[in-house]
Amino acid sequence: MFIRNYLIPRLLQYFLVIFLGITIVFFIPRMAPTNPVERTIAEIRSRGTYLDPAYVQQMVDALTEMYGLSGSWLQQYKDFWVRLSTGDFGVSFFQFPTPVMTLIKRALPWTVGLLFTTTVFSWLFGNIVGGIAGYAHNRRWSKLLDGIMMFIRPIPYYVFALGLLILFGYVYRKFPIAGGASIGRTPSFTLSYILDVLRHAFLPATSLAVLGAASWFQTSKLIVQNVNAEDFVQYAQLGGVKESRIIFRYIIRNAMLPQITNLALSLGQILSGALITEIVFSYPGLGNLLYSAISTGDYNLIMGIISLSIVAITTLVLIVDLVYPLFDPRIRYK
Repeated sequence: MFIRNYLIPRLLQYFLVIFLGITIVFFIPRMAPTNPVERTIAEIRSRGTYLDPAYVQQMVDALTEMYGLSGSWLQQYKDFWVRLSTGDFGVSFFQFPTPVMTLIKRALPWTVGLLFTTTVFSWLFGNIVGGIAGYAHNRRWSKLLDGIMMFIRPIPYYVFALGLLILFGYVYRKFPIAGGASIGRTPSFTLSYILDVLRHAFLPATSLAVLGAASWFQTSKLIVQNVNAEDFVQYAQLGGVKESRIIFRYIIRNAMLPQITNLALSLGQILSGALITEIVFSYPGLGNLLYSAISTGDYNLIMGIISLSIVAITTLVLIVDLVYPLFDPRIRYK
């Protein structure tokens, strides 16, 4: 019953979303006016290199074949899925001849580390503190905190990130303004290197965590206020149940259930915020790499990064969907 009525429909939806998403990613870059082969030839000529006209067409044909752009779009599409089945996105155009997967493997740990820590912190902080503030919504500190969060929440990621960059990077010069580690540092599991990485990650992580926490805070506060008006909470208060037990076992626990769903739905927005933040701080993650790929018309790298993002977000949403009944006993696999 579980496999037929619950698991199979969600797996079909999961693979359909990935298929359609990657298909769209394949065709959109090819509709752009930028031609990576012509761009490569132009860059070679701009360096003062002489190209014999008799060999230019041969070079164009070789680059077209190497970049996987030979044949019709349909043929390219078929070849793309064949390469994708082996995890091969081809070579990067602007960092030729480095394979796309090599560039992604270098940048992925930076983005995962930044995104995971900020998402977990902002979700937990926003829901717990927001839940307590929602229960004590008539208190002065709750109103003050709600006003601060209301001011922070509408600020766009890039504006908030630029503000932190100017304030702590240029005015007070407390933190580095770019990069993931000091130039020339060799990656290692030493305390000095870890502290250096944390120092470089502080500003981008702060921009994501603060804005994320503000959003979760206000949502949790509103949900808790609605839960607080439920009959079972009133009965618990009249029955003399300890206030701490009412807050954490009855109110916040029930209020966090829709927040789990909201977390799955907002994963795409969280990723987009991380990408923008990485561009602002020149952080060596997927966001900065994607920006370089778009600005240079690197089809293969664009498809590699966005395809990986589609698979990651869709997989996380599927996991949340499958484990949600474990958090909410009222939901059954049907």
